[in-house]
Amino acid sequence: MTVPAASLGRKHKVTVIGSGNWGTTVTKLVAENTRDHPDVFERDVQMWVYEENVTIAKDSPHYDAAVGDKPQKLTSIINKYHENVKYLPNIALPPNVIANPSLPDAVKDSTILIFNFPHEFIGNICKQMKGHVLPYARGISCIKGVTVTDDNEIELLCEYIGDTLGIYCGALSGANIAIEIANEEWCETTIAYNTPPCDVRGGANSNSPPSNGADHDHKDARGLVSKTKLTPVPADYPPLDHDEFQKLFGRPYFTVSMVSDVVGVSLGGALKNIVAIACGFVEGNGWNNTAKTAVMRRGMLEIIAFGREFFPETIEEKTFWEESAGWGDMIVSCTSARNWRYSKMAVERGVTVQEIERTELNGQKLQGISTTREVCGFLRARGVENKYPLFFAVDGILDGKVKVEDIPKLFRK
Repeated sequence: MTVPAASLGRKHKVTVIGSGNWGTTVTKLVAENTRDHPDVFERDVQMWVYEENVTIAKDSPHYDAAVGDKPQKLTSIINKYHENVKYLPNIALPPNVIANPSLPDAVKDSTILIFNFPHEFIGNICKQMKGHVLPYARGISCIKGVTVTDDNEIELLCEYIGDTLGIYCGALSGANIAIEIANEEWCETTIAYNTPPCDVRGGANSNSPPSNGADHDHKDARGLVSKTKLTPVPADYPPLDHDEFQKLFGRPYFTVSMVSDVVGVSLGGALKNIVAIACGFVEGNGWNNTAKTAVMRRGMLEIIAFGREFFPETIEEKTFWEESAGWGDMIVSCTSARNWRYSKMAVERGVTVQEIERTELNGQKLQGISTTREVCGFLRARGVENKYPLFFAVDGILDGKVKVEDIPKLFRK
């Protein structure tokens, strides 16, 4: 029988690492849920903010004539006015969101860590966190991308985080756009969380079979015993499984589907950004929706082929067809999200995507660019370029070595 959370005594403390557009949006929705589920979660949600000096515009309701154009700390503005005026303007944040410029302090004593920042910063941020994270903390990565190890192996970002910090980390991805979620427009997502055997307490609500005590080793994305030896979540905390993450992330305007396929959700979220850039190129070149659909179809085939080739032991292909993190995310990313929008703009203006990134993104990065670089570098080192022509076409266009007009050649047998 599952023990009611209210009788367990301790509550889960939540920290979001990252405060850009997407990070602030996720903080908003989980803070609403920690407020609504006081039996499971501590009310206050820490949000780690990379400290910046920000000037509040005169047309902002938060403009103070006594301060004028004097720069103010972004964390101070968020905590005073409950708004991230730089990365999520005009969206009210719950008062239980606490902006914190100190990463070690923000993650201190937190049992749930939500990672949400550009993936090129992952190594440095995890390095700063080491030694400050509870050994039984659990994570959810909202970061879209993959990383390549020193020995040229592809690694899921959630596993990189988990192995670096000595914890287990799942992944979130789906057909959604941050500003629409922030405005509480209904959408859906997929969270992949494969509850570690050491955390399984049994009962009808567990997504994994009860452990018999002989097999407490958690398996990694390749089906091997993970090199990270986990510390169980203490029994006086509510369990951390699919039910608890539904409570933490699900809102009336944000439908969450829980699965255990971390590989499918991670690869869908990462590689669709390469395809979205390709679709932006196609549309910016003046081609129609049927051309863009052809690119999406080809892109999905390459994503699935990638999963089959490098994660054959654990990938569940049905994730791409049945879950928001699959075709749903692909469609949204290739028709309305930022990688599509800014690559389209680049072709229309006759400039590089990197130039658009510099001038239009307010200091943020297009994850599709870095993902393309890492994935194609990895595939090139393996000598399998011919298996992934669309991925390499995007890489070539970003480098100025391939023309958008060459894309149709990829479809000729």
